[in-house]
Amino acid sequence: MGDANTRKRNLILFPIGSLGRDMVYALVTNFLLTFILFTRSLDARQLAAVTAIMIAARIFDALNDPVMGNIIERTRTRWGKFKPWLVAGILSTSVVVYLVFSTDLAGWSFVLFFAAFYFCYSIAYTMHDISYWGMIPALGGDIDTRNRLTARATLFAGIGGTLANILIPMFTSGRFAIGGSAKIAFSRIALIVCILAPLFLLFTILGVREDRSDQKKAAPPVSFRKIVGTIRGNDQLIWAALALLLQQIGNGIVLSGVGATYIYFEFGYSGGLYSIFTTVGMSATAFLMIFYPAISRHVSRKRLVRIMSTISVVGYVLTLVPGLLMSSSSLLFVLITVGYLLSNFGLYGLYLIFMISIMNTVEYNELNTGERDEAIISSLRPFITKLSSAVTVLFATVCYIVFGITGYTNGISDFENAAASGAISEAEKLQGITEILAGAKGGESLRLLVAMTVVPCILLLLSAFIYNRKYRIDEGLYDDMLAELEKRRGSGEN
Repeated sequence: MGDANTRKRNLILFPIGSLGRDMVYALVTNFLLTFILFTRSLDARQLAAVTAIMIAARIFDALNDPVMGNIIERTRTRWGKFKPWLVAGILSTSVVVYLVFSTDLAGWSFVLFFAAFYFCYSIAYTMHDISYWGMIPALGGDIDTRNRLTARATLFAGIGGTLANILIPMFTSGRFAIGGSAKIAFSRIALIVCILAPLFLLFTILGVREDRSDQKKAAPPVSFRKIVGTIRGNDQLIWAALALLLQQIGNGIVLSGVGATYIYFEFGYSGGLYSIFTTVGMSATAFLMIFYPAISRHVSRKRLVRIMSTISVVGYVLTLVPGLLMSSSSLLFVLITVGYLLSNFGLYGLYLIFMISIMNTVEYNELNTGERDEAIISSLRPFITKLSSAVTVLFATVCYIVFGITGYTNGISDFENAAASGAISEAEKLQGITEILAGAKGGESLRLLVAMTVVPCILLLLSAFIYNRKYRIDEGLYDDMLAELEKRRGSGEN
């Protein structure tokens, strides 16, 4: 699409926009429940209410994605159909995220405020998320450009998410907590992240140029029937989406809070240890982010699925077996961290494959219906991500309640709030928390370990099986579809 300079500029500036957005996403998705557990003392009813709100809001958010995609499809402005929603979405997201991490409300007042926040956040984030990823098919039609755009955008998204996953635990718990408590630290970190997100997205808003040829057509009506019809009529989209859903649920379990809680319970209340765990665990994904386009030119996607699945299974075994057989030690920490690195490497490879496979159903849809419906099809990726996050929140909360974790986290929260108010010193806080965690050396950490390895491994294998059995758009078929579409356009059929 376009000349070589436009293509080059798009490949450089489009990916940068995802850097700050994924910092915000990581803050909310991976640390919101941790923030609540370690800064609010909640009884069982309040925790259940918070969990229900998060699940309901994420399901609503997921269902809202295709609707937002349909709205974007009918948007007609001098700036195209994507960029106005990027601006509105990122600004409103930053405001509501900062507010929730800075409130002093507690008890049921906090629960009610949290409910309002989460639904506002769901709508706001959807605006720019659907717009951002929906631009990819409009920025490049050939498979190599699309692979490079997807890989680079995912690289910068991964950098943003990884930085958040490294720095947030390091500076919100333990002796390096900003302001001496998790409560103050989360507020200040939220402010920084919510300023950076709009600034990075400006590179995309001001820098890229998408194909706007479809803007000449009359805007299609916003129609729920259209959304359902597009998705239901695209069988390849459904199978790729189902595979991605299972992969995303498994991938999100460690980062839902289960992994952090396991590290704290097994090795002590140090955000630095969890930062090392996530840093090493995610470092191998940088290799895929950079080299996936080159790898995909030599290895078929279905073969890659088999390779990545095998690597992940080896990683889960390396995490689980030592954790079951060894006592807490530096060697155990090294082994489970290397295991997480391998499992995360394989899972991330599957994520790239499944996401690109969803994007490639745009041409499949155009071939069968005459319409591309880019925004609707692209909305399935965030729809799946948010639906899976609802499942992982439920999974994490059930683990906390069933395994008796909340009894310990409420005690930690009391010490954190006492330190934030100046009632006790930071040293007293850390000593009190250490004593609390000393009582959690029974079966709690082992149960968390099983939950974050066995369940994701099963889901991983199911997703790989479905993809290899049901998804038919391999590299050869995709090239054939492009050739047929070009032939139709040349003859004036489309």
